[in-house]
Amino acid sequence: MRYFLELRYNGAAYCGWQRQPDQPSVQQTLERALATLLREPVALTGAGRTDTGVNAAYYVAHFDCERPVADPAQTVYKLNFLLPGDIAVGSMTPVAEDAHARFHAREREYRYFIEPRKNPFTRHETWQYYVPLDVGRMNEAAVLLTEYDDFTSFAKLNSNNKTNICRVKEAVWTIDSRGTMCFTIRADRFLRNMVRSLVGTLVDVGRGRYTPDGFRSIVESRDLSRSSAGAPAQGLFLSDVVYPADIFEHQCFSKFKML
Repeated sequence: MRYFLELRYNGAAYCGWQRQPDQPSVQQTLERALATLLREPVALTGAGRTDTGVNAAYYVAHFDCERPVADPAQTVYKLNFLLPGDIAVGSMTPVAEDAHARFHAREREYRYFIEPRKNPFTRHETWQYYVPLDVGRMNEAAVLLTEYDDFTSFAKLNSNNKTNICRVKEAVWTIDSRGTMCFTIRADRFLRNMVRSLVGTLVDVGRGRYTPDGFRSIVESRDLSRSSAGAPAQGLFLSDVVYPADIFEHQCFSKFKML
C-alpha cells in the first residue's frame, strides 16, 4: 500500500529534508516515528529537497507499507505525539501504487519573508534586513524571470543537476501593512539554493546595486559568479506543492499561514 503524507516543519534544527549520515534531517525523523508505529521499516520519498534551515509550510511525501493502515487519521494523531514539536503531520491518504510525491508534482511554490526591523519573535522565520528597499524595482526585475528557463546563474555549484531548466510561472514581491516583504515564486521545479540566490540578487536590485536591466544581464549570463550571495535560510518556506487531480489533492494546510 502507498500513502501520501501532508506535513509542515520548521527547519531550524535540521540539515534539510534529505537523510544524512551524521546530521538530523526531517526525513529520517519521520521515518523513525513511522517505523515505530507501523512496526516495519519505512522509507519516505519527498516532494523535493529543502536545504539546511529552510522551512516547509506545506510538504508532501509518500511511503509504502506491507499492510494497509487500518485507521490513517488515528495513525496521524499518534504520529504527532511521537514527532518533535517542529514537525507536524496533517494527513495520511492512500493513493495509487504508482503515485509519486516527487515526480508527479507539477508545480511548487516558495515564499521568502523579509522584515525591515528587529523582532525577537520572528527572528527564526524572517530575514531581518534594515536597509530600505525599492519594491517597485525589485518587481520590475522579478517579473523578468518568467521570460527565461535557464537558471544556471542561480544554481549551486556541484549539485549534479541533469539540467538547470526551470519554468517560472509567477515571481512577485508584496508588502503588508507592517512593512514585511514577501517574495512568492512558483515554478515546475527549482534548483538547489536557487530561491535564496534569487532573493539575495533581487535585494541588491532593491538597494540600488543593480538595475532591473542589470538583473536581466545576470540571468542571461548563465554565470553563478555574477549573482549575489544567497539570502539566509530561515526566511524561506516551501509553501505549496501541486499535483494533477487524479494523483492527489490537498487535504489540509492548503492555504499558507506562518502561524
